[in-house]
Amino acid sequence: MYRVDLNADLGESFGAYTLGMDGDVLKHITSANVACGFHAGDAVVMAKTVKLAKANGTAVGAHPGFPDLVGFGRRNMAVSPAEAKAYVQYQIGALMAFAKADGVSLQHVKPHGALYNMSAVNMELALAIAEGIKAVDENLIFMGLSGSCHIEAAKRVGIRAAGEVFADRGYQADGTLVPRSKPGAIITDENEAVARVLRMVQEGVVEAVDGTLVPVQADSVCLHGDNPHAVAFAQKLRQALSAAGVAVVDLKEVLAR
Repeated sequence: MYRVDLNADLGESFGAYTLGMDGDVLKHITSANVACGFHAGDAVVMAKTVKLAKANGTAVGAHPGFPDLVGFGRRNMAVSPAEAKAYVQYQIGALMAFAKADGVSLQHVKPHGALYNMSAVNMELALAIAEGIKAVDENLIFMGLSGSCHIEAAKRVGIRAAGEVFADRGYQADGTLVPRSKPGAIITDENEAVARVLRMVQEGVVEAVDGTLVPVQADSVCLHGDNPHAVAFAQKLRQALSAAGVAVVDLKEVLAR
């Protein structure tokens, strides 16, 4: 039987501003990537999100990004590998404090936004992230873009890696995501997104914007929690996966196959 994890980026509210539908989305996913205060989120939101994830039986992971609240972590920054490693360690440690207070063990780390995209194609940056993860806890899983520097960096450093694919994002022929500023970056048709996910899980390929078939390892599928239709899409996707004989399970169970 095919097995896959479903993840979403959560805990991205800040102060008086609410973003996403975390409580509803958590009912349909198996892994939560919690913002750690650099690109989004704050101490109160982090604590609340960990509690919500625990209540729903959802595994918790850190979602570290660049220190860029204004740009939501989506603007490229010129940082050294040492800085990137420190950013990652700092943010994992912050979330780990809240997790420990609630008796929750962190499962994984998934970089956010520009840090994710830059490190996917920059081995030095990817290695810095992997080293930062291992320095805090060598049992944490590095969740990164399938087929990218993320996966290779985790292997070199000696930690587990999970290949992530995206239900609603366009792919380029080299396996990277289409920049949000370009046509084809976002898949808006839910039926198309579901069909793409099923193909990625069952066949191990995704069709790029130029028609190229790109090989992928679909250990976890990302659903964007700030999408207005996130909850309905999550329900639809889970139903489609179940109908196709694909089990939605914990990420650790996926990697144990």
